[in-house]
Amino acid sequence: MTVFSFTNWIANAPQWVQSCPEWFQNLIFQLYQTFIYQDRWKFFIDGLKITFIVTIGALILGVIIGLFIAIIRTAHDNYTNKKPPLILTIINSICKLYLTIIRGTPMMVQLLVMGFVIMVPKTDFATVICGIITLGINSGAYVAEIVRSGLMSINIGQTEAGRSLGFNYVQTMWHIIIPQAVKNILPALGNEMITLLKDTSLVSVIALRDVTKQTQNIISKTYQAYVPYISLAIIYLVIVILLTRLLSIFERRLRKSDH
Repeated sequence: MTVFSFTNWIANAPQWVQSCPEWFQNLIFQLYQTFIYQDRWKFFIDGLKITFIVTIGALILGVIIGLFIAIIRTAHDNYTNKKPPLILTIINSICKLYLTIIRGTPMMVQLLVMGFVIMVPKTDFATVICGIITLGINSGAYVAEIVRSGLMSINIGQTEAGRSLGFNYVQTMWHIIIPQAVKNILPALGNEMITLLKDTSLVSVIALRDVTKQTQNIISKTYQAYVPYISLAIIYLVIVILLTRLLSIFERRLRKSDH
């Protein structure tokens, strides 16, 4: 049976458990139901795998989209003394429209539209791809502003120096500006990764079996929400604390390299 009797379980429990207060016995029973019974801890492991896959995939896609948009918008803004080319103006307008739509609508709504209107995935793999694309598109809008701020923080003289050496705009950005900007934006990109990791909890709305969805599956079997949801919160908290710690170490090493 998926749900078994607390009375039968406590009757077969060790003596020290039977001598505990009832509230503590109930807590141990819920922990047993959530993690031990039928190896349900594997649900959390399987869910975490999907969570990390979606996070990493969406971050890579978001960085690619954000870098492209940031370069386009920076190139357009650099035309201060003359009118930019028409094609650049059109692409810049499309980028601004993209930023307005993505940043102006909730991520859950974007997931619902992508999962039930645009892609409508039929397999688990397609659902994972749907989650990665949706979160990547959403993240790209925020990464674009992070990257653009990093590019704009580099003195315009660096661009002029690159052009004086015979580089075109793309070569100047790739060889001179972007390498300097990366150091400035890495901490912000790390924070975006943490935010993205937490936002993956929303992909359960498209039936993607991440750690949040797997927790809900366990609740549907145990009819107990307290321990599963508290455990889920602790899992996210531990991961975020570890990532924050790693980012702090990385930032200190970056600061040392400046001296």
